[in-house]
Amino acid sequence: MVPPVPSAATPTLGALGATGPEGGPTASGRPYESEVDASSPNRNLAPISTSLDSQDRLMVGGCLLSDLARDYGTPLYVLDEATLRGACRAYRQALEESYGGPCLALYASKANSSLAITALVASEGLGLDAVSAGELLTALQGGMPPDRIVLHGNNKSRQELELALSHGVTVVVDNWLDLELLSAIAPAHPGPVRLMLRFTPGIECHTHEYIRTGHLDSKFGFDPDQLESVLRHLAGCSWAWLDGLHAHIGSQIFELQPHRDLAGVLADALALARSLGHPCSDLNVGGGLGIRYVSSDDPPSIQQWVAAVATAVTSACAERGLALPRLLCEPGRSLVATAGVTVYSVGSRKTIPDLRTYVAIDGGMSDNPRPITYQSRYTAVLADRPTAPATQTITLAGKHCESGDVLLSGLALPETTTGDVVAVFATGAYNASMGSNYNRIPRPATVLVHGGMADVVQKREEPVDLLRYDVLPHRLSRLN
Repeated sequence: MVPPVPSAATPTLGALGATGPEGGPTASGRPYESEVDASSPNRNLAPISTSLDSQDRLMVGGCLLSDLARDYGTPLYVLDEATLRGACRAYRQALEESYGGPCLALYASKANSSLAITALVASEGLGLDAVSAGELLTALQGGMPPDRIVLHGNNKSRQELELALSHGVTVVVDNWLDLELLSAIAPAHPGPVRLMLRFTPGIECHTHEYIRTGHLDSKFGFDPDQLESVLRHLAGCSWAWLDGLHAHIGSQIFELQPHRDLAGVLADALALARSLGHPCSDLNVGGGLGIRYVSSDDPPSIQQWVAAVATAVTSACAERGLALPRLLCEPGRSLVATAGVTVYSVGSRKTIPDLRTYVAIDGGMSDNPRPITYQSRYTAVLADRPTAPATQTITLAGKHCESGDVLLSGLALPETTTGDVVAVFATGAYNASMGSNYNRIPRPATVLVHGGMADVVQKREEPVDLLRYDVLPHRLSRLN
């Protein structure tokens, strides 16, 4: 069954900047920089460095998007360094200003994992959470200090745990199998193993059911009624050092109250853990802050989110007579999504009278699986005519052999011709990381832009690369 086609947004210039006092788009105008909320990039539709050149063509990081498309090919992921650094600094500064104890933001690298992003995030003083050996190796090779890395996962392999322990990475214990494997592995490693215990807090929030992780019916973490037995078990494990507790309520959340509620649940768990002899110096509230994909979205700012969390944790601990723990959070989408723009080239066109016009691009569900998976919405413009009046409403279709491969519907654009470059905003999170080689289509390149310079940080795959791991048995070879 084909899921509903996600709708698109065609923004005014102002809508590419920050939201106004009432949550709507600010007034249209140029340049973009005057309307951008640089202090909280998650509230913008476009990267904070977005501007127009003298011919009204779209630029990001001082680079013309159509030039990048020409020089590096399409589809192409474009990452704005200024936006990513700005988001990192917003979290770090908000934590330092809002919380009276030690604090650390950890980048949820599942959003977009690469050596370059790791190096950039590490240079801004953040930590990182990984959920696989691949993400962990990327973090280590990208220069993230091991003591600022945590390893998550609901089904960690022995090899992944071995890798984490060998580098002194904190392991987030998710279930009894984790404890069983760790008890067998830990004696071979010097010193106690640093652990964080994850449990489900039983908090619902209004988001897509696939990205709700805090309610009781979740594959992640121990159930609340297991918490005391797990804590008592760990008290008898000489190899274990329980550093903290973790809970996460979901993703792309615009509400603050669920995060405030989480603070009380975590504080109760912290009081229990400390009463059973565990030091538990860390309290990890997860992430989940949403971003602005279309002009009607109105997420809280990073500062508002952090202040709400910090105030709630401080109050909850004070009410229970607890010394303030180190406050950890794990932003992913809200750090990197708005930094990303994907550019495509327009190809074929099909008009069905009185029904629909399809305009096809040279990418689709293999470089952005979110619309077909989550019915996600995006904002898009023509890179060289972002201010031109819209004269048509089209469905932007991917090139894959799948009727559901539609990125955007109801997209109002100027008349398009073959070769036009389309820019889709807010694609820095869960696009590259969730991409695939469906139809044996190679993955795009990624360029990092800053100050008019573009650096390739992930090379474009070529069709021949897709054969690298194929093995043709000798008995099937034509050469036999």
